[in-house]
Amino acid sequence: MEIIGYIASIFIGISLGLIGGGGSILTVPVLVYLFGIGAEMSTAYSLFIVGSTALVGGVRNATLGNVNYKTAVVFTIPAFIAVYATRAYLVPAIPSEIITIGTYVLTKDIAIMVFFALVMLAASVSMIRNKRKEEEEDENALPQFNVPAIILEGAVVGVLTGIVGAGGGFLIIPALVIFAKLPMKKAVGTSLLIIAAKSLIGFVGDVQRYGDQLDWTLLLTVTAIAVFGIFIGIYLNKFIDGKKLKKGFGWFVLLMAVYIIGKQL
Repeated sequence: MEIIGYIASIFIGISLGLIGGGGSILTVPVLVYLFGIGAEMSTAYSLFIVGSTALVGGVRNATLGNVNYKTAVVFTIPAFIAVYATRAYLVPAIPSEIITIGTYVLTKDIAIMVFFALVMLAASVSMIRNKRKEEEEDENALPQFNVPAIILEGAVVGVLTGIVGAGGGFLIIPALVIFAKLPMKKAVGTSLLIIAAKSLIGFVGDVQRYGDQLDWTLLLTVTAIAVFGIFIGIYLNKFIDGKKLKKGFGWFVLLMAVYIIGKQL
């Protein structure tokens, strides 16, 4: 199963390279079901893997001029404050056994995975709908900022990232298109830098909590494979219609979400 896990890790990067999101949707299930890591620890690993991979993709997009730095800063500041606070204080405060109904015990790990699956459902709907308004965005339009909306969205995505270890690209990209009026290419590139910043900041809280419990060999190996995958994704992006791929990936995520909910409950 670990060999399959390493093979699957390459698709984390390919997804980020092609559509600017979806990497974390794959990372947590790969860590939980293929590497046998607990759900809470998997969300911590996911922050590092997705954050590092997104950073490489973000830098690459920056060299291509596909990053809007002002938007990235406005979005990232509330996001990384929220994700750090969530990882450092909120997640540890959740009891290991949340509720007991008869012989059924809802544990912290089960609750995290079910909540993660619900996030996947929301992500799948966002990707499947593939709004025409986003597709027809003018590539040469000047950014127009709705600062309060961007800050609020950043904080919400930060809390979400902190709980489930998801980068939140499926929420960030529509927010950048709608509230900052960025064209899709710049939204994807800017999203990767935002994902990188808030995910790695969130992981700092986990380093403080877990310390020697972290398996750095596994973590760095999966990250290296995912980084290799993002270069493949960026290259394939020249030949593949990202919007059609995003819709197909959305259906895959939907099936994965249903599977996880069924397996956990």
